[in-house]
Amino acid sequence: MRIIKPRRIAEFAKIYPTAKSGLEHWLICAKAAQWDHLIDVRRTFPHADEVRVKSRRTVVVFNIKRNDYRLITAIHYNLEKVFVLMFMTHAEYDKDHWKDQL
Repeated sequence: MRIIKPRRIAEFAKIYPTAKSGLEHWLICAKAAQWDHLIDVRRTFPHADEVRVKSRRTVVVFNIKRNDYRLITAIHYNLEKVFVLMFMTHAEYDKDHWKDQL
């Protein structure tokens, strides 16, 4: 897959240093992947989930560093692109405010 804005992963790792190895692992795996739908994503990342946001679009959420962080992406399977959108702690994710921003 082609990762759009991969430098954001490094930016997130600077803000959340304990997530660095998990983010780097995600980036390596996502670049090497060939995903056509969520089932394929879950073969690589079993706990990935699709979530509908306020704009009625669907994003894919990845657990990073087990359950400590969430990486929010938009995957365009037909274009083989993954857009890196947001990164947050599990506690921030649970508040659901992020859904209003997308």
